[in-house]
Amino acid sequence: MLILAVDTTTPGGSVALLEDELLLGEANVESAATHSARLFRSIDFLAGALGKDIKDVDAFAVAAGPGSFTGIRIGIGAVKSLAFASGKPAVPVSTLLALASKLGSDRTPLVCPLLDAKKGEIYAGLFEAKGGGLVEVVPQGAYDPEAFFARLPAARGIAFAGSGITAYRAGILSHIGDQAFFPGRSPFIAAEVGRIGAGLLRAGQGVDAASLEPLYFRRSQAEETCRT
Repeated sequence: MLILAVDTTTPGGSVALLEDELLLGEANVESAATHSARLFRSIDFLAGALGKDIKDVDAFAVAAGPGSFTGIRIGIGAVKSLAFASGKPAVPVSTLLALASKLGSDRTPLVCPLLDAKKGEIYAGLFEAKGGGLVEVVPQGAYDPEAFFARLPAARGIAFAGSGITAYRAGILSHIGDQAFFPGRSPFIAAEVGRIGAGLLRAGQGVDAASLEPLYFRRSQAEETCRT
C-alpha cells in the first residue's frame, strides 16, 4: 500500500511516501514560504524523485493537529482534495503522537511531545513506550504549562520533543530537573505520520474525504472572537 503522508501543523512542513511502514522518501522544508505555497511543489518533487505518480497512491495520512490552525486547515484541505479526486481513503494522525513516536523506545520509555500553543498554553501529552507502541499516560490536550509540568513524574527520565521546548525549557527543568532529556531530533514528522497512518489504515480506520476532520484541542482565534 503506497501512502502519501503530509504534515503542515508545524513550522517545518514535510511530506513522505511510504510502502506500508517502509519509508521510500521524505521532503522536509524549513522556509519563510507558507505551507500553501510549497506543499504541492514538495509532493510533486518527492513523487518525481521516486519515479511515482500521485495516481499510484493508495491512501493518505495527514497530521490533523494540534498545531497552527492555519497549517492544520492547509494540510486537511489538501488531503481532502486529493482523497476526493482519487476516491482513496485518508486517515488523520495526531501531531503529538507523531512527535512522540520519534523518541519512544526501550531506552527512552517516557516521551513528552510539547508544542507552543501561544496565549500562555501548550499542546502536550505524556506517552510510555510499551509492547512496541505508545500508551498515553497524561492525555493529549491544551494545558497551562505549570499545571501540566506538575503532572509529570519527577523520578523517571522523560525525553522531550517539539517546538515548545524553546519557550518552556526552564519550566520543565524546574519541575523534574535532571530527569528531563532533550534528544536532538529532526522536527519533521511526515514519516512518522505515514507509519502511524499505515497501522490505522490496516485497522480499518481510514475515512473518505468528506469525513476527514482536524484535531483541535481549543477554539481558534476566529471562533473566540465570534463568541465575544
